[in-house]
Amino acid sequence: MDYFVWVVRSDRRTVVVDTGFGRAEGIRRGRTLLAPVEAGLAALGVAPAAVDDVVLTHLHYDHAGGLALFPHARFHLQEQELQFAVGVHMTDSSRGSAYVADEVAEVVRLVHAGRVRFPGADDELFPGLSLHAVGGHTGGTQVVRVTTARGPLVLASDAAHFSANIEQRRVFAVTHEPERLLEAYATRLPGLVDDPADIIPGHDPLVLARHPAAGAGLEGHIARLSGVPLVVDAPVLSCVGENDTG
Repeated sequence: MDYFVWVVRSDRRTVVVDTGFGRAEGIRRGRTLLAPVEAGLAALGVAPAAVDDVVLTHLHYDHAGGLALFPHARFHLQEQELQFAVGVHMTDSSRGSAYVADEVAEVVRLVHAGRVRFPGADDELFPGLSLHAVGGHTGGTQVVRVTTARGPLVLASDAAHFSANIEQRRVFAVTHEPERLLEAYATRLPGLVDDPADIIPGHDPLVLARHPAAGAGLEGHIARLSGVPLVVDAPVLSCVGENDTG
């Protein structure tokens, strides 16, 4: 499995999607962190302290483990996901084990500090970038739709770990509501793109194989999903790979 953090960038703004996980948490879970998030962002010329907006697709450790990297950002999270992460389902280890209590508590502190925005189920964050609640994997998983020069892309995050989940209608083992994911595979996600190939899975190593590198020396590490040169108001998406060698 690969682990992705995304940068959505246009000539007007930079938005980060998910924050990855740190070395200590990786060690605790038997993961080998090969590319720290901050190093990948630096390779793209992105200073975390300058990022104003971060989308959290959900609060699992590998998607919300780097909150402190973005001291000035506003975080965008489905309210249902936070409720899920502090509610009764956390007493079930099959659902709660992927959450880190300290990270969830930090999100609560950010809420009280006025730094968390709760979008609607289908919410335009900025022109060309919208958030869509799909649930399934967790109680409040959301995906990100981005308009690029070649058309819309969907960062599916863990709504689809691998392309095969969608193609074969098979959900990943860690799933809260399988029936919701199957519905998402059939209608919800395809309805957000022109081509199903533009649904980008959350952990599939094929992402790096299918898309060109974002620049010289970034092969196998950071990909550009838009596939064409940047034009006005057409974001460029790149990934920061965190590879699990376990």
